Amino acid sequence: MKSKTERKNTKKQEQARKQLNKVVAVNKKAAFDYYFVETFEVGISLEGSEVKSVKNGDVSLRDSFCHMEEGGLQLKNCRIAPYSKVGAFAPQPDRDRQLLLHKTQLSRLVSKASEKGFTIVPVKMYFKGRFVKVEIALARGKKNYEKKQVIKERDIGRTAEREINNYR
Repeated sequence: MKSKTERKNTKKQEQARKQLNKVVAVNKKAAFDYYFVETFEVGISLEGSEVKSVKNGDVSLRDSFCHMEEGGLQLKNCRIAPYSKVGAFAPQPDRDRQLLLHKTQLSRLVSKASEKGFTIVPVKMYFKGRFVKVEIALARGKKNYEKKQVIKERDIGRTAEREINNYR
């Protein structure tokens, strides 16, 4: 039997572990619109007040994408709301942000993305320790009939689950 202090310490350790890998934003629309071929974990260049907004969860990855520009990979259309307690010099919420990855990874990723039908999309944003990370994916677009098939399978699964619950 553990003592009260041991239980309290283990609880604090579990909370700290959860805080280390906290998912802030997920791009559900990208998972619906694309097949993910390969995923990468990259860093992102943010200003101090933007990090505070990310901690609050004021991030939207919807309709965002990655584009090769100025010798690096840029995250475009990612909205990070301005932090409420920042002074007069708040950064623009929709500005382009630099993604941080090695040159070999960058060249490999861009060469694959230049093939027809491929694009680079952000999948989720999360904290890894004290750093903000973005998971990006090399993705191939789905056709409309494939999207309809996914919706149909989801509906069939829901009705089957409902029938099982009603049967009990």
